[in-house]
Amino acid sequence: MPAFSALQRLVITIAVLASFVTFLDGTVVTVALPAISEELGGGITTQQWVVDAYLITLSALILLAGSLSDAYGRVRIMRIGLIAFGLASIAVAAAPEPLTLILARALQGAAGALLVPSSLALIMATMRGELQARAIGVWTAFTTGAQIAGPLLGGLFVDLLSWRFVFVINVIPIGITLLLLARLQLPDHPRDLRVDWWSGALCALGLGAVVFALIEQPNLGWGSPAIWIPATAGIVLFVWFLIRQKRSRTPLMPLSLFAARNFAWGNLATLFIYAALSLNGFIIGVYLQEGAGLPATAAGLASLPITILMILLSSQAGAWAGKLGPRLFMTVGPLLMAAGALLLLTVSDDFSYWGQVLPSMILLGLGLSLTVAPLTSAVLGAIDENRSGIASAVNNAISRVAGLIVVAMLSTIVGGTLDLDGFHSAALVTAALMAAGGIVSWIGIRKPAASVTPTG
Repeated sequence: MPAFSALQRLVITIAVLASFVTFLDGTVVTVALPAISEELGGGITTQQWVVDAYLITLSALILLAGSLSDAYGRVRIMRIGLIAFGLASIAVAAAPEPLTLILARALQGAAGALLVPSSLALIMATMRGELQARAIGVWTAFTTGAQIAGPLLGGLFVDLLSWRFVFVINVIPIGITLLLLARLQLPDHPRDLRVDWWSGALCALGLGAVVFALIEQPNLGWGSPAIWIPATAGIVLFVWFLIRQKRSRTPLMPLSLFAARNFAWGNLATLFIYAALSLNGFIIGVYLQEGAGLPATAAGLASLPITILMILLSSQAGAWAGKLGPRLFMTVGPLLMAAGALLLLTVSDDFSYWGQVLPSMILLGLGLSLTVAPLTSAVLGAIDENRSGIASAVNNAISRVAGLIVVAMLSTIVGGTLDLDGFHSAALVTAALMAAGGIVSWIGIRKPAASVTPTG
């Protein structure tokens, strides 16, 4: 098995650290939502906005960021994103009321959008074949681990200090990453590419309007002009965005990418799987506190088995998928997670973590470990390295949009209140989405043709 060179190890370290804070901050807030709501005010609607303000800008601008990465250089865009993310994190920590917090979270998402595609593009540019699959496995283990560990860190800060400190702590990994970037000697010449700023605006406004309608609909009803007008406008803007992608010479989301079979089917699987992950993460973090009565740290620890399994198994799963192909892993993994979600139906008023939640977490962790690295490798490996930035951006945008929409629909899914019945309803929806991801993968994913690993 070939070993990573010193340059490749540095690239992987930078890619992991740069993405770590983005994935962490996407989930760290979940377990802190009750504390934020108690301190700053607001109910479930405010909680939804705290999550979705971040996801709206991250989802909408990640496509634009992919083009910026390809046009102006991956290292330069990553450096800008890191500095902006650090400043936005400080603004989140200092927020005195909900509106300021929501706006600062939106700025965080915009900065985070610059980090994920550029970090994965660095891996795609320096590795191919089995090495690339293994590197993506390492990246996946730590970044997905950050998503799962987020609630644990949030819980610790809520119980021991304050939810505000978890955002200030971002400065440490950001500073380390900036120092490592200064050591990276990698050709990163800007290319003569036009960036379609109009498409970025259409995507952001379209998603934002639709999400606003979905979140506020339970409060105002579909008959209210304040709901159906933005919903309609958002759909029109997003359709306009898609039409523009077909006609533009420099599209943010080149529809030609979807001509690659694994890219198209892999992104459809991504839509289902990441919607399920976002829904599951939200309901676990909030219900275990508000419904089961656990302290924030205990609610965060509930997902620790998933983190441990991800760190232990993801790299190996990526290596296996590099040899055997991703199809089997992308089928079995989501089906295991669907079974894990169904086990949450055993949660009752007589709550027991060990008997009702832990078995679910173990199955979810095993399934996620088998799924994520092969999924990422299948999607990005189907696209030429020169377009790896935009390919990574599209895949990440789809995963964020999936989470964005499912959180926006939370009130509808749980029936207005996240009580025990609502928790069970969300578990059923999670299982259905996971199963759909596995079925789609079995139908559409194929083993990629062998490629030559670059030397040097």
